Amino acid sequence: MKIVAVCACTVGIAHTYMAQEAIQKECEKRSYEYKVETQGGYGIENELDEDDIDSADVVLLAIAIGIEGDERFDKKREEGKVLSLDPAEVIADPSGAIDRVIALAQ
Repeated sequence: MKIVAVCACTVGIAHTYMAQEAIQKECEKRSYEYKVETQGGYGIENELDEDDIDSADVVLLAIAIGIEGDERFDKKREEGKVLSLDPAEVIADPSGAIDRVIALAQ
């Protein structure tokens, strides 16, 4: 299972990076391949490219605001492989968030 994610909150400081860490830890527990882009106070970090997105089984958008490059996920959206959640939901229940997104792959 390969998951790609984007994290972005309204202020771009705490919740962006807390959601990133929650996703990474949960994916590591499950031995899933993952890459998490952040769009926060430091700009875009660990940016997902087309190959990252195309090779992913599913996309998790842990976002509370509009993100740059949202159109990159249009193909996955058409396939029903994108889940959008508030970063606070991902932080509070990372296991549940990952369960919900991987359900889209099946």
